[in-house]
Amino acid sequence: MSVLQIVVLAIVQGITEFLPISSQAHLELVPVVSGWPDQGLLMDVAVHVGTLGAVIIYFWRDLFGIMSGLIRLLQGRNDPGAILAWYLIVGTLPVIGAGYVMNTYYPNAFRSVEVIGWATLGFGILLYISDKVGMTVRRVEHLKFVDALFIGCAQALALIPGTSRSGITMTAARFLGMERSDAARFSMLLSIPAIMGAGTLKGYELHQSGDMVLTTQAGVAAGLAFLSALVVITLLMAWLKRATFTPFVLYRIVLGGVLLGMVYGMGN
Repeated sequence: MSVLQIVVLAIVQGITEFLPISSQAHLELVPVVSGWPDQGLLMDVAVHVGTLGAVIIYFWRDLFGIMSGLIRLLQGRNDPGAILAWYLIVGTLPVIGAGYVMNTYYPNAFRSVEVIGWATLGFGILLYISDKVGMTVRRVEHLKFVDALFIGCAQALALIPGTSRSGITMTAARFLGMERSDAARFSMLLSIPAIMGAGTLKGYELHQSGDMVLTTQAGVAAGLAFLSALVVITLLMAWLKRATFTPFVLYRIVLGGVLLGMVYGMGN
């Protein structure tokens, strides 16, 4: 894999992972536009690990509060941090179950540019609807068990390529009346367990392969993805405190149209 391909892949992943625009759709476009061979699952996971580092750094206060809350819980004292940790676990369980079923019985289901195009378009419109009808009165601290479960079930839909994990969880949170920045905050915190699980599994495979070139390339990609994702998270959180999701919706409509144009245009 060339240096240019590593740089482009890492930056694309870093920019699109936490924006509600589907990183998978963009990763599908890269080889089509550039003519490069598919980057492979291990490189995909490497850039996801880089984005994981970015979200951990940005939300370190939340994570510190969660750890402190769990310690207080072990001491017999209830704590908001422990409650948030519990809700993140609840929100993660649906995607674990759905992911197991998909990987075991339907490993190649939905993996086509056509599906990605329709998912990018359709779930983008759903994000617009949720942002228009959803109130902006609730924060992360106002979440309840059923809210976390609802958002977690929505996250499971992200197994359909093109849906956007961040996009669908922010959509669900907006339907629940969460403020935009808090919807993004919970969505990003919810991404940590999922990315950690995938990164740990594929990181072990990387180590077992003994391919130092691949390991070095993955490390460079992870570093670049980390830097670009950290910048994007900072800008997105600032944007959502004063504006709406509409620009991302419009972008998704255009991107979905391009992908579907590629599919049906090639079919003619």
